[in-house]
Amino acid sequence: MGVDIGSSTSKCVILNGSSEIVSQAVIPVGTGTSGPRRAVEAALAIAGASMEQAAVVIATGYGRNTYDDAAERISELSCHAKGAVWIMRGVRTVVDIGGQDAKALSINEDGRLADFVMNDKCAAGTGRFLDVMARVLEVGVSDLQGLDEKAGGIIQISSTCTVFAESEVISQLSKNAPIPDIIAGIHQSAAVRAASLMKRIGVVQPVLMTGGVANNAGVVRALARALGAEVKTSPHSQIAGALGAALFARERSA
Repeated sequence: MGVDIGSSTSKCVILNGSSEIVSQAVIPVGTGTSGPRRAVEAALAIAGASMEQAAVVIATGYGRNTYDDAAERISELSCHAKGAVWIMRGVRTVVDIGGQDAKALSINEDGRLADFVMNDKCAAGTGRFLDVMARVLEVGVSDLQGLDEKAGGIIQISSTCTVFAESEVISQLSKNAPIPDIIAGIHQSAAVRAASLMKRIGVVQPVLMTGGVANNAGVVRALARALGAEVKTSPHSQIAGALGAALFARERSA
């Protein structure tokens, strides 16, 4: 079992002896909440198993040190890298945009983490950034990508600070700017920050995007434009960290 306790979401993945996913769960609240417990309970229920049947439990993520049932705790960098390699064989660059941070990982030819850069000092360009912008626009976060598709243009959001970017969005709304065009600009702003992070380690194809923001096709498209390169995602993108933790647990139980 792998448990990834993030700042805004909790994920749990259970693997069988063949390293196949038996069950997974994502709960939209993170460390310091009931999220980790609920994620584990949900994954166990789907698997039809009990906690006592888990051979090894490994925790990762921002809140990994708060999870008492873990036999071991491993950094999210190592777990995301391992999960990404399972998701996409041959992956060389991984960008993970989570609730309150972003990471760019370089994977070597052997499928191991070679280098990384991380932004955990500013919420701009993260899931939190998108949450704030959606609130200002009075739309749901899940509606952002659909509205992005209706954009006739891209309104530039130049501020690199969430607070100032929020002011820019409010200013555009006061000018009656089209909401889809504003959203396209918001996605571009997030993508440019992620691309800048990735370029610091060197972008080598293939590129995989993980983390919850990978579910937003508008950001994925904007990131591909910013990089001038294809960016791939997976239905498993959001659980990459928990998956990596579960894969480490599988190795420990062998």
